[in-house]
Amino acid sequence: MGTIIEVKDLHLWYGQKEALKGINLDIQEHEITALIGPSGCGKSTFMKCLNRMNDLVKDCRITGSVKLNGIDIYKDMDVNMLRKNVGMVFQKANPFPMSIYDNVAYGPRVHGIKNKKQLDEIVEKSLRGAALWDECKDRLKTNALGMSGGQQQRLCIARAIAVEPAVLLMDESTSALDPISTAKIEELCLELKKKYTIVMVTHNMQQANRISDTTCFFLLGDLIEHGPTKQIFLNPKNPKTEEYITGRFG
Repeated sequence: MGTIIEVKDLHLWYGQKEALKGINLDIQEHEITALIGPSGCGKSTFMKCLNRMNDLVKDCRITGSVKLNGIDIYKDMDVNMLRKNVGMVFQKANPFPMSIYDNVAYGPRVHGIKNKKQLDEIVEKSLRGAALWDECKDRLKTNALGMSGGQQQRLCIARAIAVEPAVLLMDESTSALDPISTAKIEELCLELKKKYTIVMVTHNMQQANRISDTTCFFLLGDLIEHGPTKQIFLNPKNPKTEEYITGRFG
């Protein structure tokens, strides 16, 4: 296992406002990296830099470098290839208004897979990977919007892993779910990290402590502290980190 993403001196501006201030971070493969910090501190902005979602934002300017497996994603990688390699699951489940099957097959079809048998295999494998196959194998042709919230979020994970990305970004992807659905997705993440690298934004300190290997604390656009999760939670080096984790942050 080694470094899969290298971020060097990453600055980001929205117009005149500097939202990220010289971030340096190596993300290790087959780990869950949790990004924590108060609202508006830069963690979701940072995550979106990892798959160039900020390209879509008006007046956004970025300097520094983000490398995926040694390749600079802003200079030397086509954005479609990047999005194949770095999947994303959002805060609110956003299945397409089509069948469960077509949701999962969507990405592989976009990338040129048309063979029905091959698509069938990918759909089953991805739904199994998202711990959803047994719940929906008999209704693959039904509309995904009829699923429960927790199932929809796992379907979005299945859709993301159907194109076999190297990295999975999860932006508060359990915050809208009930505790049982949240626990299922946490268990799923622990299973998925055997095959993928996961970077997750979370406001849930218990969740970060339970399932992440590395924790990064952001504050006002700065990466204040990062390290092994157990060390960050038991013995943070920065008093601001301790204040935030213990809920005393004002």
